[in-house]
Amino acid sequence: MHIAVLMGGWSAERPVSLQSGAGVADALESRGHRVTRIDMGRDVAARLAEAKPDLVFNALHGSPGEDGTVQGMMDLMGLRYTHSGLATSVIAIDKVLTKQALVPHGVPMPGGRIVRSADLYDRDPLPRPYVLKPVNEGSSVGVAIVTADGNYGDPISPHATGPWQEFEELLAEPYIRGRELTTAVLGDRALGVTELKPKNGWYDFDAKYTDGLTEHVCPAQIPDEIADACKSLALEAHRLLGCKGASRSDFRWDDERGVDGLFLLEVNTQPGMTPLSLVPEQGRHVGMDYADLVQAIVDEAVKDWSVRDGPQ
Repeated sequence: MHIAVLMGGWSAERPVSLQSGAGVADALESRGHRVTRIDMGRDVAARLAEAKPDLVFNALHGSPGEDGTVQGMMDLMGLRYTHSGLATSVIAIDKVLTKQALVPHGVPMPGGRIVRSADLYDRDPLPRPYVLKPVNEGSSVGVAIVTADGNYGDPISPHATGPWQEFEELLAEPYIRGRELTTAVLGDRALGVTELKPKNGWYDFDAKYTDGLTEHVCPAQIPDEIADACKSLALEAHRLLGCKGASRSDFRWDDERGVDGLFLLEVNTQPGMTPLSLVPEQGRHVGMDYADLVQAIVDEAVKDWSVRDGPQ
């Protein structure tokens, strides 16, 4: 096949996307596909129209590649592409919409509410400790954990570095103590559960993408009932949101509360494909090397688009 790999873009996750896209392109070429690499700029529609690929492998992270914008453009152009479509992408990138879609179906997620950043300078929106995060960013971009003895001030100072300086509104959630777990889903299969153990602090952007800052334990050394719950909830979230191809669900587990302490934080519809990324790691755990995984995502897309297009 002729496959265009769409990568880069202009989100905060651009460097990660470039790594993902480079790995994907090399893997596709190793499987005999003809690959056109596209570092997405404002001329992306013209470049895709010129390339005329059989399929677009979407290796973008963050907006506009993960929020439905690029998906809508490709829908209008009549292009087939990997991963989730427009509606799913719009919902999953938005943490509030994700809660509205999943919680009524019994998926446990932290409570919380939207707050104006300016209001943080007057009072805390929740009892400390709590978490502040942008509504529609991934990879822990702009996340702050506000503790009683933290250095943001009490109340938070407008001069303290934090997401309140970058975003007018933030999602405030109760802080869940415990352990960081994640589960990848490919098609209709949950691949495994990984525990993430940052060497210092918490699992922020640097800890995710800097070699040596986080220990990955795969499979996670957790009770079977917790592993089963992670896989079941990740599959259910994937299904309820209408995800296609690969997704990854991130959890916090309060290990003092058993299964009642497990909470889904978010669903990533464009999970990373870098050497440190979690989906390739879980793929290896179930016997899929990197090229196998990339090919499986392509096969899922081809199968899905064949169903959508109907008989020719």
